[in-house]
Amino acid sequence: MPTEVILPKVDMDMTHGTMAVWHIAEGEAVVKGAPLFDIETDKAAMEVEAPASGRLHAVTAKPGDRVAVGTVVALILAEGEAASAGPAPVPTAAVLSASPSPSLASPQPATSSGVVVGDLRATPLARRFAREAGIDLSLVAGSGPRGRIHKSDVEAAHQLRTVATPPAVAAPLPVAATPVQTAAPLATGPTADAVRRAYADRPHRLIPLDGMRRTVAARLTEAKQTVPHFYLRLDVCLDPLMAVRTQLNAELAPRNLKVSVNDFIIRACARALQDVPAANAVWAGDAILRLETSDIAVAVAVEGGLFVPIIRDAQTKSLTTLSAEMKALAARARDRKLAPADYQGGSFAISNLGMFGILGFDAIINPPQAAILAVGAGTLRPVIRPDRSVEAATMMSLTLSVDHRVIDGALGAALLQSITSHLESPIALLA
Repeated sequence: MPTEVILPKVDMDMTHGTMAVWHIAEGEAVVKGAPLFDIETDKAAMEVEAPASGRLHAVTAKPGDRVAVGTVVALILAEGEAASAGPAPVPTAAVLSASPSPSLASPQPATSSGVVVGDLRATPLARRFAREAGIDLSLVAGSGPRGRIHKSDVEAAHQLRTVATPPAVAAPLPVAATPVQTAAPLATGPTADAVRRAYADRPHRLIPLDGMRRTVAARLTEAKQTVPHFYLRLDVCLDPLMAVRTQLNAELAPRNLKVSVNDFIIRACARALQDVPAANAVWAGDAILRLETSDIAVAVAVEGGLFVPIIRDAQTKSLTTLSAEMKALAARARDRKLAPADYQGGSFAISNLGMFGILGFDAIINPPQAAILAVGAGTLRPVIRPDRSVEAATMMSLTLSVDHRVIDGALGAALLQSITSHLESPIALLA
């Protein structure tokens, strides 16, 4: 009996996935548990393992197809099993987008099912960009180990094609007749077609939205429209923290360990959520869900957007443990290898732009979380002491964005005060 290969649900909110690449061509041998194909969701790229051993048969989803969860994308025939009728053709609702746009030259070698064959090695990011830009990966020279193609290699090939192809100039718009006076509709911004027409005579490159950028745009637009944000601001003196960090890193150097200011901030927020437990909560529609653990999300910038992986039970972890876990999560985020458990949940988030020299900003809450801390750069500023003397101090601005449905003003103020208190008394964060 053939084994059905289905597109799995790897994310709580996942309804579709994009087929990235098949590691096995149709007709080739498959080993149970070995990588069979890669899929890309809105948040990650991941390998799917073969559910059985045998030979791959009746592949229905090509690289680039967007496929509904649960769709049968192939069969695996046991050794000696005759090839009977394969899975039914994938319905229109199951595959929402076609394979990549035409390439620069002849297509890659492929079977009748459209599975790319041959020793073509490329990262998921490179494959994604190639699909969006219509680049034939077989024409791209890879700069990685064993000729592996990276996104930068595809970008270089795309730039060469862009230079060789002059931008199209749109035909002039017809003169409109005198419009009929009607009630003005609610303003929603210019349409996509209107924007493209307005810039048609200017050299440009159209960058299609990938799944991650669509999701970020949709979720943050919804957040600003539906979550009643308010903002609280405080400055924190970093001089004691910087002194402790310098001494700590000197002692950690023989172990090849190093903690960052951001690690102290995570630790301070974890403690503060325990100090002010009423603020450690999320909006649950018809109720408020109050958490007992400090599960803190930290924004990580990646190509084309950002991920917000979560450090769970942060209140129980040391600075060095938090530092190691954050580095590992950030690396997986940049490689788009996060599992759903890495980014689902959390009650509180941190977004730090201080390393870019940004003094302060207002971050957007990621529902159902109820608060996010925006962290600016530490800068040397004049500070007036209680005795009215003036001295220089390293100051950092913090802005707490709060969901007023969950956290009122006084409660939010207590949370931010607790965060700053821990940061200004960093020795206690080492305990």
